[in-house]
Amino acid sequence: MFKNLILYRIHPGWSPDLGALQDALASLPFVPCSASQEQSAGWVPPRGQEHGALAESVAAQWLLCWQTESRMLPASVVAQRVQEKVQAITRDSGRIPGRKEKRELKDEARLDLLPRAFTQRRSLRVWLDPHARLLAIDSSNQTRADAVTTALVKALPGFALALLDTRTSPQAAMSTWLSERQAPAGFSIDNECELKSGAADKAAVRYARHPLDIDEVPEHIRAGKLPTRLAMSWQARVSFVLTEGLQLRRLALLETQAQENQRSDDDFDANLALYTGELSQMLPALIEALGGEQPAA
Repeated sequence: MFKNLILYRIHPGWSPDLGALQDALASLPFVPCSASQEQSAGWVPPRGQEHGALAESVAAQWLLCWQTESRMLPASVVAQRVQEKVQAITRDSGRIPGRKEKRELKDEARLDLLPRAFTQRRSLRVWLDPHARLLAIDSSNQTRADAVTTALVKALPGFALALLDTRTSPQAAMSTWLSERQAPAGFSIDNECELKSGAADKAAVRYARHPLDIDEVPEHIRAGKLPTRLAMSWQARVSFVLTEGLQLRRLALLETQAQENQRSDDDFDANLALYTGELSQMLPALIEALGGEQPAA
């Protein structure tokens, strides 16, 4: 259901209203790119059913889905088309187009090629917990997540978001856990991490499928290399990779029942309830392990 999460706290001034949310999302439905359009974006039904609800509520947890479509125009193809236009002008008029004219030719080339360009679609699931005032976007790309949050803030009166911020930075906490070879309560450290130097050389050490309770890991930290990501598990029920930016990547539910439910792709409600149920318990524990949330300014 979710593979990566970027976490936000919803401002307390917003009053959750599922009906109002549905109406707001309906003002920006996804529409495929027209022949001359490079990109389009909007909301689609999370269940994937045509004309379905744009906001689903299961066990008091809300799920939305943001979809984008882009026409793929490789720079090399555009450059070739521009060169063809330049050669035609030179052949017909005997002059070589200048810089400004070449920029105009580039715009013309894109318009010529767009109707024939392939399209690529991406969908991002958005989990909203109205009671906990938490919003999570299933992405590891901050730019794409920003496009989603911007659309929500514009559509919903009084809606405001801030990236989840903890008193202890993930990097400082991961350094302590690895140096002391002790994970926070309820968590375990798995066999993967990356350490990077802040020096100009940007030296990095990566461990994969390797125990981390070895002497060289604290030695690297003492030498100035800091963790940028660390694989962890919670209660032997959820595994993830924690990043220095407080993103969760490669999320997976570990229990047998969870794995069985994951295989049942058509059981939307069960999957959503299962994932949000586990994560609603794990995330407060992780925030506590990071010293609690930073008070709002």
